Amino acid sequence: MTREPWRERYLVFGAPAFGPEERAAMLACLDSGWVGSGPRVAELEERFRTYVGAPAAVAVSSCTAALHLALLALDLAPGAEVVTSPMTFAATANAVIHAGLVPVFADCDPDTGCLDPAAIERAITPRTRAVIPVHFAGRPCDMAAIERIASARGLHVVEDCAHAIEATIGDRHCGTFGELGCFSFYVTKNMTTIEGGMLVARSPETAARLKRLALHGLSADAWSRYGDEGFVHYQVEQPGFKYNLTDLAASIGLVQLGKLEARWERRRALWDFYLRELSDLPLRLPPPVPAGVRHALHLFTCRIDPARTALSRDEVIAALHALRIGTGVHYTALHLHPWYRDRFGFRPGDFPAAEAIGAQIFSIPLSAAVGDADAADVVRALREVLG
Repeated sequence: MTREPWRERYLVFGAPAFGPEERAAMLACLDSGWVGSGPRVAELEERFRTYVGAPAAVAVSSCTAALHLALLALDLAPGAEVVTSPMTFAATANAVIHAGLVPVFADCDPDTGCLDPAAIERAITPRTRAVIPVHFAGRPCDMAAIERIASARGLHVVEDCAHAIEATIGDRHCGTFGELGCFSFYVTKNMTTIEGGMLVARSPETAARLKRLALHGLSADAWSRYGDEGFVHYQVEQPGFKYNLTDLAASIGLVQLGKLEARWERRRALWDFYLRELSDLPLRLPPPVPAGVRHALHLFTCRIDPARTALSRDEVIAALHALRIGTGVHYTALHLHPWYRDRFGFRPGDFPAAEAIGAQIFSIPLSAAVGDADAADVVRALREVLG
């Protein structure tokens, strides 16, 4: 049966929430005459470092850049293996490839989508040197178990915190359990600089090295070379990359960081509304988190329950689209994508939990830009499609 949309405006999945404060901050940055990497980037690094409780932080152009630099900082031998989850965005494993290393997948927990510690154990070989836990949808991985495995096996830990800016375990933020933590400020994330990311490190010395790598391997960044004190000569200490964040981006990020906690509370209200209103539909909703763990509430994921509906995930998201409700798919299991499948010889059935999730999962609008009427429309649309 054809359903007629009642919404006039399409509800875009993952739309950012901007206000007059972001506009004013951008204009002030433009008026200052300094829009490249400078004092606003330094302020964002310090404020974010303080927020997550890390010893040091380096702002970069994306979480992908952060992952790449983090792996380079480990100084691993070419071809060393890095264990990670197939239930992630391509950037996680792509960064491993770009660092000259080999991604090895371990299956995820069938309920949470986070990397399964038991699967990590099974994936370790004599060539394994590191593990990248992905805090899927904003839910922290079992870092206690992962830390035990890493300590016993002599493995490095780099956390993919693209979804997990606000996530904590006990009194510690995700990103501070591993040697390095990588965050995303992409436009769909809980705070955004449009494009951008942050890398946190246990030592200022490591952060200083990463900062050089992020800007061509130069001994002094652009701010110190062209600042008020005049030109400062630089030296190329190693071949680096163009991964630095701009002050224009940081001007947005500073405002967004100040709104982060209030917006988490807003998403928690939406989260609780969805849990309550969708509980009777043929969907598997996000499971509760253990006591003492804080979910970043980045993605509200629904999974089609094939035992209770004949509709496929793709049929459901197509029907929602026709009703002007946007959705996301997070994710098709990475080992089934053509390059990884063909390069490493993966087959369907290799990682059954990730494959099942990838075939059933879709995400519904959750950002701070979603109003009460929008959320009610999401529920109405799902009821029309699945009820």
